[in-house]
Amino acid sequence: MSTHAARLITPDGCRSLPAPHQRSRIRNGAAMPTGHSHHSQNGQLDSRRFRQVLGRFATGVVAITAVDPMDGQPCGLAANSFTSVSLDPPLVAFCVAYTSTSWPRLRGAKALTVNVLAEHQQAVCAQLATKGGDKFAGLTWTVSPGGNPVLEGALAWLDCAVEAEHPAGDHVIVVARVLQLDTHAEGGPLVFFRGGYGSFNGGFVEPS
Repeated sequence: MSTHAARLITPDGCRSLPAPHQRSRIRNGAAMPTGHSHHSQNGQLDSRRFRQVLGRFATGVVAITAVDPMDGQPCGLAANSFTSVSLDPPLVAFCVAYTSTSWPRLRGAKALTVNVLAEHQQAVCAQLATKGGDKFAGLTWTVSPGGNPVLEGALAWLDCAVEAEHPAGDHVIVVARVLQLDTHAEGGPLVFFRGGYGSFNGGFVEPS
């Protein structure tokens, strides 16, 4: 998959549990590492290790869609960095890599639509995370009140307007105001964990 999304939806390379001597023990309610820690060298953390550790934080996956105002065609990207921010006003946020070729098309739209992907939509996620080509080829979708694609099978959708963009390292944090939202299909969520995909109650499929 491509690097469109922050904490990028990419393999983290971590395929097994740590050895017993590497696990943490608890002291006074705090986790105390018992194995070798990975300190930064020359002030820099190892990026592979960073992905391995952060990959242990399970996330949902969303597809952010819009209609490109320049050519009228649907556009989108996949992200696992989506979160709610505020109830009053209703704000959400997600992160996008500066190298994303889809974000420039999305940000020009008056509204964006966040599709919460379901457990059976791993292929949809992969398709929207690729660079170039027709990302919506073969996908079925309806139109949200904001005029953007709502993917068939998505659990929910949120029409949003971008309020702010904050540079953050090699990504930009996008804060958006929710304009309208609703539930859509039924089912469990698509979950991303340790470089693989799975369901809330099921196992995870690690990348080959």
